[in-house]
Amino acid sequence: MSAPTTRTALVTGASSGIGMATARKLASEGYAVYAAARRVERMKELETQGITPIAMDVTDDASMRDGVDRILGETGRIDVLVNNAGYGSYGAIEDVPPEEARRQFDVNVFGLARLIQLVTPQMRERGDGYIVNVSSIGGKIYTPFGGWYHATKFAVEGLSDALRLELAPFGIKVVIIEPGAIDTEWGGIAGEGLMARSGGGAYAEQVRHVARMLGSEQSGPMRGSKPEVVANAIAKAVRSSHPRSRYAIGMGAKPITYARRVLPDRVIDGGVKLMFGAAGRMR
Repeated sequence: MSAPTTRTALVTGASSGIGMATARKLASEGYAVYAAARRVERMKELETQGITPIAMDVTDDASMRDGVDRILGETGRIDVLVNNAGYGSYGAIEDVPPEEARRQFDVNVFGLARLIQLVTPQMRERGDGYIVNVSSIGGKIYTPFGGWYHATKFAVEGLSDALRLELAPFGIKVVIIEPGAIDTEWGGIAGEGLMARSGGGAYAEQVRHVARMLGSEQSGPMRGSKPEVVANAIAKAVRSSHPRSRYAIGMGAKPITYARRVLPDRVIDGGVKLMFGAAGRMR
């Protein structure tokens, strides 16, 4: 009998945070993991754990095609795609330049969608595969100065729902991961961008408060959950032959999701003002 084929996973945004934790978790479960990011030098540590770092820019079509072609050439398959690459562009909607708004969609939505297009044919031929899209609780709820970011995550939710129905007949499972507040560098970077774009204008006072809150999970009293809790949820999903369509995971994720379902917008609006100041960012 021939030896079983090793299952292969591609994880984007793997140079830090959720992506790095997910690459490690899947490798520990026996996957041949390719960790993709622009900053390859930050993934050297992963090589010691048998993970293969590859350079990939999700705004560059040739970069994505080259990465997928390399993996298929070396392993013949991609069983799991974890679309984790993304960032939060914060700023008052009137202050964010159109080119930055487009870049937010290029990274968070169009790069994700293009990788799905590239990996789907070989999954469909095998009649199996998992596409895991890391959305956010920010695809359910909203915060001040995060309009462009939230728009991308709401888009990922809708795209993923449609994709789940399209690919189900071919045995491909589509899973949405909705992290709450997670202890990564994401919030600090988003806060810096917010201050740069809107820190000195009409919104300055509120912006300073929100920028402090965005980074509170790293240094404040309300630190977010560790990235490993999200990685564990992803691993659980791809172990299941019938995964849930959504996994709300991490600090605040489940109560926020429930509140959004049952409460009217006016109540949510008031709650967001209080909750955002208390709980920091939602990623």
